[in-house]
Amino acid sequence: MLALTLFTLFTHLACANAYVWPSPQLDALEALRFDLDSHPILQFIDPCDTFNFGPNGDTSISGRSNIADWIRTSYHDMATHNAAAGTGGMDASIRFPEELARDENVGTGFNNTLNILFPIVNRYVSIADALTLGTIIAIENCNGPQIAFRGGRIDAVSPNAPGVPEPQQDLSAHISAFARQGFSQKEMIGLIACGHSFGGVQHVPFPQIVPELDDPNNTQSVSHFDSTFVTFDNNVATEYISGRTKNPLVVGHNDTTNSDKRIFGSDGNVTMKAFATSPTLFASTCATLFTKMFNSVPKGVKLTDVIAPLPVKPDNVQLVLNNDTLRLTGEVRLWNAKEDPTRTVRLFYADHASTAYKHNVTLKSAGVTNGGRGITAAWYTFSPFVPINASKGIGRMRFVVDGKVEDQGGVGFVLRDDVVLSGTSCLTNSDTSNLAGRLDVAVRTGTNPTRIFLEHEVLTNFNPPRIVETDIPRPAKPSNATHAPYTIWSLNFTNNMDGFTSSTLGVEMGGVKSAILGKIELFGFPPCT
Repeated sequence: MLALTLFTLFTHLACANAYVWPSPQLDALEALRFDLDSHPILQFIDPCDTFNFGPNGDTSISGRSNIADWIRTSYHDMATHNAAAGTGGMDASIRFPEELARDENVGTGFNNTLNILFPIVNRYVSIADALTLGTIIAIENCNGPQIAFRGGRIDAVSPNAPGVPEPQQDLSAHISAFARQGFSQKEMIGLIACGHSFGGVQHVPFPQIVPELDDPNNTQSVSHFDSTFVTFDNNVATEYISGRTKNPLVVGHNDTTNSDKRIFGSDGNVTMKAFATSPTLFASTCATLFTKMFNSVPKGVKLTDVIAPLPVKPDNVQLVLNNDTLRLTGEVRLWNAKEDPTRTVRLFYADHASTAYKHNVTLKSAGVTNGGRGITAAWYTFSPFVPINASKGIGRMRFVVDGKVEDQGGVGFVLRDDVVLSGTSCLTNSDTSNLAGRLDVAVRTGTNPTRIFLEHEVLTNFNPPRIVETDIPRPAKPSNATHAPYTIWSLNFTNNMDGFTSSTLGVEMGGVKSAILGKIELFGFPPCT
């Protein structure tokens, strides 16, 4: 099947701070934040006592949990931040071998976490954004507070200066390190308590703190910060205040490394007593401090507004020219909705000849997905496709759900049909090891692009994707009338084109790159005849 997912830059209709579909970066981040069934992070978070990287495949008996690795990796990445200088912070510099080799970053948790991220990193989702999102989802999924997410972090291109305080350092060193990061002494106490609601200290990287435990139910010898180390709660505070704590950084045999003892008691236990008394205060404080940690970014990085789920969101929308018909396929997601056999969802669209929405198509239920925190999303599909007269085209869509119009406050859901994939694209060799064929792109008559090109994402471990552009040649003369009102631009391709099999279509108008129109999958093209 030919697939061209349409992403259109739509800034001329969007308010300065509004998220209006389609928006490539915000669409990708919103999907990663809320469509939990569509990406692999959840399998490394749910259930909360899972640890996927133990020897012999052990999980719940390892004594470790993935969530503690998420939090530790995020904090150690952020801890390089110098708030006054505007350097370091949440920028994924923790991925560099030079940082991982430092004494402050011992342990396997960093690589474990980073290896999870790379399948979801792309041009719109940075490594730093993926790390932030994974940690937020992990915290929320394991009974933690809801945390506001902003996107737009930029990945570092080189290591940052050291910045993580270590257990053997004295109180003044910790206060100074957190002050450099932008946190007060009270916030330092809170952030450490919040992070230490999960996990513990493992013997192998910290033998001076934790001995070998020889426990078949704790095979990696982890001494936990509290008795509920895979669930967010205020036990780290209640057990500390009551004197029942087994936190190895409070009651460890080596008082030199009892950093939590020094930090928690540094204000006379005022903060920890408040946390022990009020689970609500603890949760709200942690939400605030985690948010501040995640939003500590280098100077010049502008984060998006808080990303909230769109109540109605099209997804995987595809337009393909087939003779004189544009075939429209895709899905629409209804947020915070359960499956309901009595619900009706209709698609209306306007062509270029009229501003009225006059085409009515009833969509088919496609089930529900997990949105997190007990919320589900209901999906409806355009299947098999909506036929559109190619001469009249399509300008925008809206949906009517049980009689209620959903059109982004009157803006509608705008589609771009001036450059689309042509159904005449085909393969001369379908062998995946030697893929070859012809890519045909249909350009509407009257459109005058400077260039049409493919952008290929070339992925390398521990780095953002590298983007390679390949121009699609302009035809020497217009194609025959069977494709009216479109002209076909063609590119012959082979497997030798670096990263070509996963590409998006780009357009320049008047020399200015104006749009990235979506992902093209080549393997499903039909044979050339």
